[in-house]
Amino acid sequence: MSIREDDRPEYEIARFLRQLRWLAVAAVATWLVWLLAPILTPFVLGALLGWLGDPLVDRLQRRGHSRNFGVGVVFGLMVLVVVVAMLVLVPMLERQVSTLVQAGPEYRDWFMVTALPWLEARTGLDLLGWLDSERVYEWIRTHWQQAGGVASAVFGYLSRSGMALVALVANVVLLPILTFYFLRDWDLMVERVASLVPRDHIGTVSRLARESNEVLAAFLRGQIVVMIALGTIYAVGLQLVGLKLGLLIGMVAGLISFIPYLGATTGVVLAVVAALVQAQGFDLQLLLLVGVVFVVGQMLESYVLTPRIVGDKIGLHPMAVIFAIMAGGQLFGFLGMLMALPVAAVANVLLRYAKDRYRQSDLYTGERPAIVLDPYVDADALGQAEGREPGQS
Repeated sequence: MSIREDDRPEYEIARFLRQLRWLAVAAVATWLVWLLAPILTPFVLGALLGWLGDPLVDRLQRRGHSRNFGVGVVFGLMVLVVVVAMLVLVPMLERQVSTLVQAGPEYRDWFMVTALPWLEARTGLDLLGWLDSERVYEWIRTHWQQAGGVASAVFGYLSRSGMALVALVANVVLLPILTFYFLRDWDLMVERVASLVPRDHIGTVSRLARESNEVLAAFLRGQIVVMIALGTIYAVGLQLVGLKLGLLIGMVAGLISFIPYLGATTGVVLAVVAALVQAQGFDLQLLLLVGVVFVVGQMLESYVLTPRIVGDKIGLHPMAVIFAIMAGGQLFGFLGMLMALPVAAVANVLLRYAKDRYRQSDLYTGERPAIVLDPYVDADALGQAEGREPGQS
């Protein structure tokens, strides 16, 4: 029986070593990303904005305009949107934050007079006793020796916060510059990456790249629109029903709505607490109106916004989305949370491709092996497979 050249042991070993080499490259790349995560955030955001704006630039090019003209128009539109949003939203948010600060004593009194006694009655715990000033003073006096460590930790945190503020300012300055260059050179960078792909794999890699791009475009661009729409619905609705902090709560709920169920749940909890404090008691009408706002928002998201704008191309279960965001944050911090959903979408495309390859493999179809390691033991089985009677040679 002939053995195919590709099935010889030396070829199998060489194939395994090639796969091991690519795994080593992936491991080194992951380690570098983890090491450079603190400085990669503006680059990732710039690349994301460049990728989002590249289709508009390409459309202007197809209409006869130069690449530089298209980049200038799209970049100018991005800057205009950011400036208008800041001019409109910053004063409104400032008023909301001022309202929240002024209402701080009311929230404190509600927590101490209403919320804590209610929790004590339900749980049987002496929560007010733990918050007594004498007990707090006694605890501080008992743990006075640790005060030096606490103070050093606080000062260390403040110094790190100062450095973080400097890094934040640097990132804000770098972001538009990086976005401009990503917009201008996006097609060139894609061509250079494609030129490095091995020629015998260029077809498969190109197909997976196109599919990943379609999934990411449908999901990210659609999700951004859904987040803005939900934030607007919640903010306007809560303001109309008379909730003083409705704008702030609605925007927070809309911004975190990309995490399944978390946006609506957080918004409902914050809105209910704000309504209880604002009414200084149980205002059934206000609570019902708040509930109606979130029910309408969830119905619009489930039956109108998500099906028509996002669709189901990404194919990720809500639990997978939550796990991806938590895992990204745990491994790479804010950068990991930022990249969690795009990486999960691409990984889902690759997993579908791996599943298709597995279903076409000998391991899944159950084809008999071409190499017989022990012909004495397997002689009868091979004879039956070739149509001979057992025992015949």
